[in-house]
Amino acid sequence: MSLDRYDRAILQALQQDGRISNVVLAGMVNLSESACLRRVRALEAKGLIERYVALLNQKQAGLAGNVFVHIALNREEQSELAAFEEAVQHLPEVMECYLMTGEFDYLLRIVVSDMADFERVHNESLTRLPGVARVNSSVAIRTVRKTTELPIS
Repeated sequence: MSLDRYDRAILQALQQDGRISNVVLAGMVNLSESACLRRVRALEAKGLIERYVALLNQKQAGLAGNVFVHIALNREEQSELAAFEEAVQHLPEVMECYLMTGEFDYLLRIVVSDMADFERVHNESLTRLPGVARVNSSVAIRTVRKTTELPIS
């Protein structure tokens, strides 16, 4: 998708504050209000702007822990991958799930309140997912960098 400098400026501003008013946004990117709104609507229609959300403070929400979990499946058959992917959609603690290359099939980022909470998720959910052969977990000591802003160039 081809983006000009106005589109990039709009996207950068909206990534920093999705609730910014069109009036303020138009002023920031040096466009008229109507031109700015047309561009935002076009970016939404093209699917570049997927949705608007409120980003919660993970620690304040009582979920200070991040655990990265590698999952290996018994078999890499399409039906087993599909069953795993369908089931993982229903685990609210799973914030991200990626199909991977290498030794493990999936990488999950899970949020938990503490290690006892992770033990619960591990025992009641992760090991019961379809096709799971191995679960390997790493606990994050602290977050060094976390962003939701994509580099728009």
